[in-house]
Amino acid sequence: MISLYSAGRVRFPNFEYDDFMKNLSLSHTLKKMKVTSEEDKEKSEDKISGLQLQMLKIQQGLYHSKERAIIMFEGFDAAGKGGAIKTLTESLDPRGFRVHPIGPPSDEEQGKHWLYRFWADLPEKGNIAIFDRSWYGRVLVERVEKLIPNKRIEEAYEEINQFEHMLEADGIRIIKIFIAISKNEQLERFEARLSDPYKQWKITNDDVKARKHWNEYVKATDLIFKKTNTKTSPWHLVEGNSKKLARYEVLKIITKELSHHGKWIDKKAESMGKRKIEKAIRKELH
Repeated sequence: MISLYSAGRVRFPNFEYDDFMKNLSLSHTLKKMKVTSEEDKEKSEDKISGLQLQMLKIQQGLYHSKERAIIMFEGFDAAGKGGAIKTLTESLDPRGFRVHPIGPPSDEEQGKHWLYRFWADLPEKGNIAIFDRSWYGRVLVERVEKLIPNKRIEEAYEEINQFEHMLEADGIRIIKIFIAISKNEQLERFEARLSDPYKQWKITNDDVKARKHWNEYVKATDLIFKKTNTKTSPWHLVEGNSKKLARYEVLKIITKELSHHGKWIDKKAESMGKRKIEKAIRKELH
C-alpha cells in the first residue's frame, strides 16, 4: 500500500474523491444561506428526540460489536459545536463516549509529532470519541496565523489523509462535520455572549483576532474540503445560522452514517425474542 522514496520519504496512497462531494464549498454555502423560518425550526426540534433514541441504539450496537467511531466537529467560533455535541450526547450512556476539546498543543506535545496527541485520544473498543476541533487545526489556525512554514502545511494534507486512512483501515468509522455560520450571525452571538455573565468566558481575544481573518479562514476551509474530502472519509457541511436546525442536521447525518450499528442491536433483540419463543414452545411440547 505504501512505497518509499529513495530518500526515505513516505509516498502516500492515491485517495479517491467523489465527483459531487469534491465540489463542497464553504464560500458558496455562505453566499446562499437563507433565514430559517420558525416553523422549520420547530419541526426540526420535534424530530430531535427520535434521532437521540436512534443514537442510543447505535451506541449500544457499537458497544456490543466492539467497534469504534470518531465524530469530529469543526467550524467558526460560536458556530454551535458545543450545543451540537450536547444534543448528540444527551441521551447516551456516558461510559461509552468521551469528548475531547482540542486547544493549542502543550509544551510536551510540541516536542513530538503533531498528530501524537490525537493518537492518544483514539476510542477504545465499543466506544465513541468526539472531537471538539481536531487535527484540522494544523491546516486552519496554523495556516492562517502563519505558525508553521508553508512546506509543512502542504505536507499536512497528505499526513491527514494517511492518518484517516489508517484509522478507517483499522476499523474506526470517522464522521467529519463542519458547522458554518455567516459573519453577521457570528457577530450577534459574540454580542450575546458578552451580555450574558454565564457565557462571557466563551469569548476571548483569540476569537476577535480570528474574526479579522474571516476570508482567510473561509479560503483555508475550502482548501481542506478540496484536499481531504475523500470517499472513505467525506466531509459533511452543515448550515448553522439556526441552532435548532443545525443540531437536527448533525444528528441526522451521524445516525445515517452509523445506522448499521442501530440495525445490529435491532437484529440482536429480534433474535433474542425468537429464542425465547422457541424455548417456550419446546417447554410446552415436553
